[in-house]
Amino acid sequence: MGYGHWDDNAFQAARTFRASRGIDDFGYTADLRDQDCSTWRAHPALDPRDAFRESRDSADHASSLPIAVLFDVTGSMGAVPRIMQSKLGRLHGLLRSKGYADDPQILFGGIGDADSDRVPLQVGQFESDNRMDEQLRQILLEGGGGGQKSESYELAAYFMVRHVATDAWDKRGKKGYLFLIGDELNKPRLAGRHIRGVIGDNVREDISVASVYRELAARWNVFYVLPKQSSYYNDPEIAAHWASLLGERFLRLEDPGAVCELIALVVGVGEGRIDVGDGLADLRDVGSHAEAAAVRRALATRV
Repeated sequence: MGYGHWDDNAFQAARTFRASRGIDDFGYTADLRDQDCSTWRAHPALDPRDAFRESRDSADHASSLPIAVLFDVTGSMGAVPRIMQSKLGRLHGLLRSKGYADDPQILFGGIGDADSDRVPLQVGQFESDNRMDEQLRQILLEGGGGGQKSESYELAAYFMVRHVATDAWDKRGKKGYLFLIGDELNKPRLAGRHIRGVIGDNVREDISVASVYRELAARWNVFYVLPKQSSYYNDPEIAAHWASLLGERFLRLEDPGAVCELIALVVGVGEGRIDVGDGLADLRDVGSHAEAAAVRRALATRV
């Protein structure tokens, strides 16, 4: 729950070791591929059923800032989750090295389809050290989805509203940051049966999607990132749907590999640590010229 410190050298060494041994970066997915898919389950550390997640202050991190990154792991996203995984582990280091957040605590998770997938929601824990890389490796890339151009983002939103507590909000009235990364619509309504079946709450009625996002926005700065190389990047219905819910916080990202830089800059600007121009210069300083260009275009073309 946010203890310890991120070590980028250890992260890079672990990735190099895995590559040299032919070990998959998504180790849990690789393990399950050898099993009958009817047995697939969320990794115990990411299972949302009867679960609660917390971002708490500590002696190491006295002013915790919660940042949640939940990405679509269905088939329509193609290779995008793997592209993002290669960069997301650096997010904490970038936030700290440029001073965009003093005590960031990052949670990762996966979103699927509660109508058709065996594992429609996976939610990790807020971490400040290299355990966040373990979270990424434990996410199951189920690659499913129902084929109807909608996934269960609203179920993830409900979890973040009802099953997450943060000292940032409870002690300081400060919102965290939630980034949903995907390429489809929410379901038409948040089904009570999905809440009961996946999360375990005894909710009997369906809930409107708009009301879930209104409740979410009360405690979180919510962004939806639509990355290129996904199936519906150019679909106007997707853009209109998310713009109606989030306004200018709907972002198109032409380079999925720039997701780390985009999130870091959005947080830095939101925290008043940097403006967009200086933030883009920072990204170029750390060698991310192509990524900085993609981030600039994502922020310049906000709906």
